[in-house]
Amino acid sequence: MTRTGSAPAFGALLRHLAADAAAVDEVARAARANSPEVARLPAAEVRRQVVLLLTSGLGALERREDPAGRDFTEARRLGADRAAQGVSVAGLLRGVQAGRDRAVELVVRHGRDAGIPDEVLVEGLLTIGRYAAAVERAVVDGHRKAERELVRSGPAARAHLLRRLLTDGPDDTPAAELARFGLRPEGRYHCLVAAAPDPVRAHTLHRQLARHGGLLGAVEDRLAGLLPRLPGAAPADLLALVTPAQPLARAPAMYALCLAALRTATHRRLRGLRQVTDLAGETALAAQPALAELLRATLLGPLDPADEFHRELATTALAWLDHGQRLDQTAAALHVHPNTVRYRLRRLREVTGGPPVEEGARCTVPQTVHWWWALRSWLDGC
Repeated sequence: MTRTGSAPAFGALLRHLAADAAAVDEVARAARANSPEVARLPAAEVRRQVVLLLTSGLGALERREDPAGRDFTEARRLGADRAAQGVSVAGLLRGVQAGRDRAVELVVRHGRDAGIPDEVLVEGLLTIGRYAAAVERAVVDGHRKAERELVRSGPAARAHLLRRLLTDGPDDTPAAELARFGLRPEGRYHCLVAAAPDPVRAHTLHRQLARHGGLLGAVEDRLAGLLPRLPGAAPADLLALVTPAQPLARAPAMYALCLAALRTATHRRLRGLRQVTDLAGETALAAQPALAELLRATLLGPLDPADEFHRELATTALAWLDHGQRLDQTAAALHVHPNTVRYRLRRLREVTGGPPVEEGARCTVPQTVHWWWALRSWLDGC
């Protein structure tokens, strides 16, 4: 970019930033970091919002027209989309404003690097700032209009209420609205989240679960629900996580646990209806990847992931822990002789210093957790 203090140079700067993927990503990260609701959206959606705001500012600079005369249809559509996705006005504005602040920082930094005088930068930022405020108002208008329409429509209203309960809780929800959808403020409900199936299977699962009452709908492209009773099962080829029944006030916490357990179950390629409590240990450990890395390096540092024999030793030790440190059950699971299991465990102890495999010896509970976690994460990284 040429060194000049002219307004066209400022417009060129803004056009450059709107087309710069790294700059757009930086603004999008700021928006996601400052709004948990925006952070739940697909990254591409947030980048689209950033480009919209930057190009709106560019158009304002080039046309220098009254913001009241602009057509903000796209901004209103964006607000409506966010309402349908369950993002609140407050959460949306937190993301928009954080992104706008980071965009201003980028404009000032790059503008000064390009030699644009501060007074030109200030004038340009004031011009696009007026349009940015008008864009934000249009986004809010679109969001509020869409919310009113969601409340009036049946299936959409159910999904909208469910998203609010799972993300914000029931504090601001009238009892009459809960009752309209079969929920009671004092009731206890199982939170359920299913891995995203195709539309046909999603409809089948929805119909099956709806027989048990409660509230079901699509949340973040997954089938989710608050159910008064547990279904007997889920289709064998689908994965669904469910919590014990809890008060409505705990719905956001239960939803977060379902999502965390869903990641664990997906990694293990599990299917069917699974209790979150059955995956509690693995889910809790998976939330601490940095600690897993330290433990893996401490206990299994001498192992070489490229060495097939070392992988065989780790696989055998993990199976031994999974089967209660029983040689016979481990051997049956691996289709080898118990002496082979014993030999591999001793070789692993020679290489790494553990776990204990002497006749009659058993790992303590903390030792079992440490070695199981280290072995599982080491093998997952191979």
